[in-house]
Amino acid sequence: MKLLLGLIATVLPFINFAQEQTIDQKIDSFFRPIADAVGSVIFYPVSIGSHSVPVVLLVLIGGAMFFTLYFKFANFTLVGKAIKVVKGDFDELEKRSTDPAEGDSTPGGDVFETIKVDDAEGEVTHFQALTAALSATVGLGNIAGVAVAIAVGGPGATFWMILAGFLGMASKFVECTLGVKYREVTEDGTVHGGPMYYLSKGLKEKGLAKLGKVLAIFFAIMCVGGSFGGGNMFQANQAAAQITERFGIEGGAAGLIFGIIMAILVGVVIIGGIKRIGSVTEKVVPFMAVIYVGAALIIIGMNYSLIPTAFGMIFDGAFNSSAALGGVIGVLIVGFQRAAFSNEAGVGSAAIAHSAVKTKYAASEGIVALLEPFIDTVVICTMTALVIVITNIDGEFLVYGAQGVQGVRLTTTAFETAIPGFSWVLTIAVVLFAISTMLSWSYYGLQAWKFLFGRGRIADIIYKVLFLLFIVVGASISLGAVIDFSDAMIFAMVFPNVIGLVILAPKVKEELSRFLTAIKKA
Repeated sequence: MKLLLGLIATVLPFINFAQEQTIDQKIDSFFRPIADAVGSVIFYPVSIGSHSVPVVLLVLIGGAMFFTLYFKFANFTLVGKAIKVVKGDFDELEKRSTDPAEGDSTPGGDVFETIKVDDAEGEVTHFQALTAALSATVGLGNIAGVAVAIAVGGPGATFWMILAGFLGMASKFVECTLGVKYREVTEDGTVHGGPMYYLSKGLKEKGLAKLGKVLAIFFAIMCVGGSFGGGNMFQANQAAAQITERFGIEGGAAGLIFGIIMAILVGVVIIGGIKRIGSVTEKVVPFMAVIYVGAALIIIGMNYSLIPTAFGMIFDGAFNSSAALGGVIGVLIVGFQRAAFSNEAGVGSAAIAHSAVKTKYAASEGIVALLEPFIDTVVICTMTALVIVITNIDGEFLVYGAQGVQGVRLTTTAFETAIPGFSWVLTIAVVLFAISTMLSWSYYGLQAWKFLFGRGRIADIIYKVLFLLFIVVGASISLGAVIDFSDAMIFAMVFPNVIGLVILAPKVKEELSRFLTAIKKA
């Protein structure tokens, strides 16, 4: 709590309430210095030929490629088992395991070891953990981000997005396995996990206690910032913009009212913790995915004769792009960047949700987690891309290589050309995507907050109140620097996370071997 009060005391002097500025200007002036400072490091450009690549993107891609090779393409070979785990095919295996050395792999000395061994520990099922994490990644990145990627990089960006999705599956597998392995469970069964814990505890096992502590604290701070920005204010702002534009409402009061309504809805859910979040997301996420992907498949089916042409444009654009679209390297960068922004593989956020799963085998949840980039990027992002490319063949509403394209409007145009009136459904989808993302990020941020300020009830209440206030603020203002702040915070999480993942990769291999051996013995 002393650390919390110190933080508040540090922040307050920078907010000049006496200065005559609009609320937008005050918020922008507060967030801009932070966004610029962190962003200058995170997005530092590295030259590759005539192109500049953000250093964070190189770290994400490099890490994903390393894990893919180190685990012998587990992102492909373990998909079948991942589906079986989600279906519950191995639930009996969990119940039969009574040997802590065989099943419960959390390091000794934790409260975790005192829980009954005749049942799997945790708060949510494999499916609920998957949907909770998916609700944070499946969202505006799939609807707007993909459209921007195609507008800037052309159809070829789709190919590189798909490849990035496949590679990201390996990163998700590693971070979520570690999330379960090093989680902590209190006496009442509440789970605390995520990169903060496997960085501090895992690196301590490797004799790198000081490095682990520094990385864990840095990650937690960035995670809290990301939860308030990209996981909250940005989502609320975009949802409010969609609603006010759809109904032709103008004025800040409309955004304020909408923000209050959203805050109430989110507040009712997050008060119940991860159990209630999981119970909501397991219903909302599949519903959203079915509606959105279903509509995409209908449009693709209606234009089935154009499918070969669309795929031809995608492959040709991936390897033979013109200079106007940035060439092959330029298109590759766009595709990988949008995929990374969409599925968050390597960011470490999903490990927080997956750590709450009911299991005695850490690798079982890591295997489930590798489905996330597949669903988010390989399936949903590809559906969006195909709809845009196919409808644009005849519609010609988009000139590839365009800059400054508003993604949501472009996707709406694509769907509207094939299914008149679908823009209303898309508006509802945007709002649901935004709310589900806020639900999961509220949990991510709260876990990081508790790691920094303790697990007391007061710290819990302070975070949730702040989170709900930021929803109202985000829906009421123009974001400005908040968007840059959000990107900087979320992708700053990549550096400590990937460092820890690489160092702890051998631990993940041990967990995978233990789980696969248990399956064979069953």
